Amino acid sequence: MTDLPDTTRSTKRRRAIALGALVGVVAGLAAVYGIGAMQRNPTDPACRAAAELSSRLAPLARGEVAAITIASSPGRLPDLAFQDASGKPVTLADFRGRTVLLNLWATWCVPCRKEMPALDALQGKLGGATFQVVAVNIDTRNLDKPKAWLSDVGIKQLSYYADPSAKVFQDLKATGKAVGMPTTLLVDPNGCELGVLAGPAEWASDDAVKLIETATGRAS
Repeated sequence: MTDLPDTTRSTKRRRAIALGALVGVVAGLAAVYGIGAMQRNPTDPACRAAAELSSRLAPLARGEVAAITIASSPGRLPDLAFQDASGKPVTLADFRGRTVLLNLWATWCVPCRKEMPALDALQGKLGGATFQVVAVNIDTRNLDKPKAWLSDVGIKQLSYYADPSAKVFQDLKATGKAVGMPTTLLVDPNGCELGVLAGPAEWASDDAVKLIETATGRAS
């Protein structure tokens, strides 16, 4: 076999060294930033049931609820804190054992006001021991206004919850679950995210009812 010229061997040697250095840099970045593992993180053990359920919910994201993003790898949501109509502290954990449709709304948000009657109708139709619509108002001024508005438009099925600090929105925003108003999350009985919807939806529609019935195990 013909020997390679010194210049060729030298060039190949430099390329090999450069490649090795590049691999080392990539490995170092992977160790620091976690970019080496491109595959999805394993599902939280508490959310395994949610992961199985999500696969059944995905085909139901259609029609009036086509905008909902079903979680492909559900995780536990932060233990969001707010208060009830009397000012008593409440957290998302207080609803464990029930599927929850958590909705963040404000009186200054026109789409929020528009969808509130549908949320009220959904609670009237499916609300009970296994499901609840939890609509949390995040008005930070004139705290009597939300209650008065709900009364004026005839909202009767929804219990009143509020977070005058709007921290619940900021907590969801920090985890990438909220970008604007309204924001609605579908949460399983273990507090795991099943889906999130940015913007309004017709929650009393057949499409929405089918989605919720499947989430709660009521669908045939």
